[in-house]
Amino acid sequence: MSISAASQLPPAYPERAAWGTAQKLRAWQAEALERYLAERPRDFLAVATPGAGKTTFALRVATELLDRGEVNRITIVAPTEHLKVQWAEAAAKVGIRIDPRFVNAAGRQGVDFDGVAITYAGVASKPLLHRARTEAARTLVILDEVHHGGDARSWGEAIREAFEPATRRLALTGTPFRSDTAAIPFVRYEMDQEGILRSRSDYAYGYAEALRDGVVRPVLFLSYGGTMRWRTRVGDEIEARLGEPVTQDVTKQAWRTALDPTGDWVPSVLAAADKRLSEVRRGVEDAGGLVIATDQSSARAYARTLAAITGVQPTVVLSDDAGASGRIEEFANGTSRWMVAVRMVSEGVDVPRLCVGVYATSTSTPLFFAQAIGRFVRARRRGETASIFLPNVPIVLAHAGSMEVERDHALTKKAAVDGEDQLWSEEDGLLAAANAQERASDELGGSFEALQSDAEFDHVLFDAEQFGLGGLPGSQDEEEFLGLPGLLEPDQVATVLRDRQKKQVSRGGGRQRAEAVSAHRALADHRKELNKLVSAYAQKKGQPHAVVHAELRRSCGGPDLTTASADQVQARIDRIRNWFVGRH
Repeated sequence: MSISAASQLPPAYPERAAWGTAQKLRAWQAEALERYLAERPRDFLAVATPGAGKTTFALRVATELLDRGEVNRITIVAPTEHLKVQWAEAAAKVGIRIDPRFVNAAGRQGVDFDGVAITYAGVASKPLLHRARTEAARTLVILDEVHHGGDARSWGEAIREAFEPATRRLALTGTPFRSDTAAIPFVRYEMDQEGILRSRSDYAYGYAEALRDGVVRPVLFLSYGGTMRWRTRVGDEIEARLGEPVTQDVTKQAWRTALDPTGDWVPSVLAAADKRLSEVRRGVEDAGGLVIATDQSSARAYARTLAAITGVQPTVVLSDDAGASGRIEEFANGTSRWMVAVRMVSEGVDVPRLCVGVYATSTSTPLFFAQAIGRFVRARRRGETASIFLPNVPIVLAHAGSMEVERDHALTKKAAVDGEDQLWSEEDGLLAAANAQERASDELGGSFEALQSDAEFDHVLFDAEQFGLGGLPGSQDEEEFLGLPGLLEPDQVATVLRDRQKKQVSRGGGRQRAEAVSAHRALADHRKELNKLVSAYAQKKGQPHAVVHAELRRSCGGPDLTTASADQVQARIDRIRNWFVGRH
């Protein structure tokens, strides 16, 4: 089949086959397979966005090599025990017999199997055993989510030791980057124009391409802020609004306070997410939701809150629980509403009916975020959308806004300058600082006590564009965005969001504080509201924040925002609202 012929194949099949078992290849899979068979490389790195069908591609390669007699043994290396079983079941459906229960103590695979599925940790514990197995037969090694090969220096060395003799090595990943500079085994690195060593894939299929082809779902990110109050270990009480310009340390603790199960932020966001799930289920009857928690105690507490909201006990998945895989499979095949997990469902696990997610974790690496969001983008039919509820934290929103950016793993990095007490400010364009490694100060990095939290709807982020001006829980402003139809094409999503925002602006909607506040706090809130509007307008028009602020000063008069009076700030708010609805 030629590449031009492959490009004419349907990019997605109408009804989704079992994981890894599609009989009809998608266009990218056919093209990647043709390239692989034409070049016949010993090492091949396929990068495809989560949900695109890496497993189907890999099993097709394995079938071709077995049929041609080029290999007679398959070894699959996966990150988790659950994925071992998932691989074995998918392989069985295409006629490849894989033993997922192989253990190092056995020494050799059973005669009834074509190969085994093992974990990276299992390889690292006995690399010489796996080297001997690899040398004993012509072996294809499939390295699933190969970036895990760099999780520890010893792991990387063990994987190289074990599989250096392999006849073929096929590496797969949906996230070809790491948060560190540990080299990924059997991945080629080349120097770029900036003198940085970066990974190079042999075939890449990104989220933007998959979204265009209807292979993955469009993702709506619903951001929630609110006021947080906590006590430090030295006894000081601190209050801050989640997402407002403060130091990294304060934002980090405000984030921790928001995620505390005893506060009001989590119940409010879970209630909003459940409303969204009910709306989605009008068009997708079996749609499910997933809450990703930081730790097991939080997961259990969130589950209790969901049970109180819905009247039904959600599925709880904990990584050290022997029955976790069974519960994931039962949830995937059922129609129940919610599952709560720590890390068990963060990567590779296939639950296609997941449509609504709550990112209730303090993990902020781009790798974890990408893998977590990947659980929700697997498309079954056109029109399905994914809705992810996020804390209004700059680093998380930055990850959400860059979903379509293709990344490579860098072995060397540019030197960064650490700023003391660096502020995050929308007006000054300091969002990049949010992507820097977070380091808590000695005072705030230790123990603390969450005292109080509340939640407020802030905005919707879609296709790197911001919609909505906020709203209190249960307000019309929030309800309109929660009530978006669950079946929409990507271009329809943007159209509906613009319509909802226009209605909100025209009626003067937005976040309104319910309590009486002092004059200085009211002025501060006005300035924050203006910053929010400027941010939304700047994203909409593709202009720097400073340019928008300068134009507002010219048109409304008055000094810089930091010294403007309440009336001057209000004038600028009214002006930019008029801009939104086109009344210049």
